Amino acid sequence: MTTVASLKVAKKFAPGQKGTLMLARRYGPALVCVRHRHDTATGHRYTTVELVVDSAPIRGWEDQTVGVRIGYYEKSAQARARAQGARWDPDAKLWRMTRRAVRELGMEGRVLAPTQSRGEKGQRDE
Repeated sequence: MTTVASLKVAKKFAPGQKGTLMLARRYGPALVCVRHRHDTATGHRYTTVELVVDSAPIRGWEDQTVGVRIGYYEKSAQARARAQGARWDPDAKLWRMTRRAVRELGMEGRVLAPTQSRGEKGQRDE
């Protein structure tokens, strides 16, 4: 059986073009495009629509928050981290900051694996 997605696209229309007005009214600003697909084996034409179903800001890898171990007596490192927007997480007993801040501070070797930075029991405090 042939799926509609595998059929050849015969025409593609942007919202507002002739042939899309009814669909544009139906779907509003969520409508991205309308496509006509032809199935030459059966002689059918299929009309498909592409819709926006979700929108969220892109959060880059460098904006991801990670856990970083900074020793209790490393006050200058703590102050530098704080200046970059880091926050102390008392439950996990580590500092939370973005990967960008980690890179700028040169603390790449102190980043904990995601399972280590969630504050599980059994972690040694420094």
